[in-house]
Amino acid sequence: MEHPENSEEYKGLVVNKGIEQPSSVNPYLKRKPKKRQLSVADFVEGIVKGDVTVLSQAVTLVESIKPEHQVIAQEVIEKCLPYSGNSIRVGISGVPGAGKSTSIDVFGLHVLEKGGKLAVLAIDPSSERSKGSILGDKTRMEKLSVHPKSFIRPSPSAGSLGGVARKTRETIVLCEAAGYDKIFVETVGVGQSETAVHSMVDFFLLIQLAGTGDELQGIKRGIMEMADGIIINKADGDNLERAKLAATQFRNALHLFPAPESGWTPQVLTYSGFYNLGVKEVWDMVYEYIDFVKQNGYFEYRRNEQSKYWMYESINEHLRDSFYHHPKIEAMLQEKEQQVLQGNLTSFVAAKSLLDAYFKSL
Repeated sequence: MEHPENSEEYKGLVVNKGIEQPSSVNPYLKRKPKKRQLSVADFVEGIVKGDVTVLSQAVTLVESIKPEHQVIAQEVIEKCLPYSGNSIRVGISGVPGAGKSTSIDVFGLHVLEKGGKLAVLAIDPSSERSKGSILGDKTRMEKLSVHPKSFIRPSPSAGSLGGVARKTRETIVLCEAAGYDKIFVETVGVGQSETAVHSMVDFFLLIQLAGTGDELQGIKRGIMEMADGIIINKADGDNLERAKLAATQFRNALHLFPAPESGWTPQVLTYSGFYNLGVKEVWDMVYEYIDFVKQNGYFEYRRNEQSKYWMYESINEHLRDSFYHHPKIEAMLQEKEQQVLQGNLTSFVAAKSLLDAYFKSL
């Protein structure tokens, strides 16, 4: 019996059966059709038409580490190459807190006033512990992020600067094919990333600060030699005199370096990104440089050198990946590592035996 309470013994006590429970799934809910995977032709067509959604999806493919995504991405890049190369590429670097994102917001609006389209590729440093990135540069580019003619794409550095730089270079090709004639590449502002970015831009702009202590601290030979222009930010209010003094010190320091291959003498200017002061002068300098190097042939020479550099970088990266993902090496690595840690083997002998095993297995 379903309810013993309804038996003869318990007259007067009745328990109803109750209502049938409805299904937990909404009967009116329609399943969304599965998104169609775009083909290489769809990607290329969408990018050349300037479709931002398709461009974003293509950049995601470029950044993916899945081999099947990489195959499609490389085909798309290859087919976009004939449409690329018609932009001015500007690398923007500086110490954290120098005001790079605020300056890019102001610079971007300035160059868009003259027409054209702008793509901003910002390399965001990843945490060494969690491997995560905030990717928050877009929040500091308030005006630019809502501009219809701008495309802002932050990328996590994910520990591998070489890898991110290669993907950024490939993203430049896609952005140029989509009709973006000005490309800004913002670096993480620490060490090696500057070298990588310098190898993919036409003009390298270094943002410095004044009044932060020892001005010579900002004069690092490697990065100073790469700069085609140095600009001192926050040249406003009480800081104006300090900014002018810093500019003089940087100009004096530049005289100590050998003349750049381009024949151009790097300029040092002061400006205020926050108050939008001196921005026109900064961009007059950039355009003047581009005209100068196009006339003397250095512009074409530098682009050719960059292409050659990236060919060798790609070879190095593929060799590295091939080595570490080789089944025999994966099996031996742990063992050799333990022998090195226990002091039974030197690092160099362990490396040589791993390399020998790799080359013998090819």
